[in-house]
Amino acid sequence: MRLALCILAAIFCGSFVHAEERTQVVIVVGAEGAAEYQAPFRVWAERWQEAAQQGGAEVVTIGLEQSDESDRAHLQQTISQAAAGTSPLWIVLIGHGTYDGKTAKFNLRGEDVSATELAQWLQPCERPLAFINCSSCSGAFLNELSGPQRVVVTATKSGHEYNFSRFGDYLSAAIVDTQGDLDKDDQTSLLEAFLMASANVREFYKTESRLATEHALIDDNGDRLGTPAEWFTGLKPTKAAKNGAALDGTLARSFVLVRSAREDQLPAEARARRDELERELAALRSRKADLDEAVYFSALETLLVELARLGQAKR
Repeated sequence: MRLALCILAAIFCGSFVHAEERTQVVIVVGAEGAAEYQAPFRVWAERWQEAAQQGGAEVVTIGLEQSDESDRAHLQQTISQAAAGTSPLWIVLIGHGTYDGKTAKFNLRGEDVSATELAQWLQPCERPLAFINCSSCSGAFLNELSGPQRVVVTATKSGHEYNFSRFGDYLSAAIVDTQGDLDKDDQTSLLEAFLMASANVREFYKTESRLATEHALIDDNGDRLGTPAEWFTGLKPTKAAKNGAALDGTLARSFVLVRSAREDQLPAEARARRDELERELAALRSRKADLDEAVYFSALETLLVELARLGQAKR
């Protein structure tokens, strides 16, 4: 009786919080190929596991333990079951890739999976998706996986960068590293982790006096082009593509695996609306040169006022 009264009191006092659907993180570790890669791949996967658990996400790991089911079948079944959700879905591929000039594949234990097959499996999925391929040749996956409400991160800029990629090491460390928190909101977004990892990759090749054989890309506007980290100043893309295509980064800022305490206080609906407003703001600013000044500033004021109100509600 006392428990029932407490629940009713919480509801009427506005302090009862409805359960929010959990983010899902699928970590896929591919065939190591050589014994020297087994330990690093496991370490990278464990970092992702720890980050996901710290963020309260549901975690599925494929490729670390022996199973009667093939890794390929397990991955396909996991994606099929995850398609119906509404919360963000993260898929992280750790391992090696191949590209024969036509088909890009991720090397699983047993039968490999191609970029085209993954795109087909994910076609029914309408939930926000972060697809992260840390393997060599991963740049060829971007064209297949890019789409609305999707952030695609690849360790290489094309399928022709086939050497072992170190990007996965740095990204797995950066995803919870607050040193990468450029906007000072006490959490590290996928965009911030991408920028930090890319900077560390560049530093590695520079320190080793070696020619860089990997150049990571991020795509979150669905244009299948991708943007390198060097095109960003802080969190803003400042270099324009030659064909005038929009740059990336706005959606990736809203993908946060481990939210700050302040962020957790904001209801899910308010977070979603804030993220939508920030995307609208970025789109508006990109069109500033084409708009009448009065029209631009009127639209800007409307967006900023609503963002300010959300901020006041959060405080």
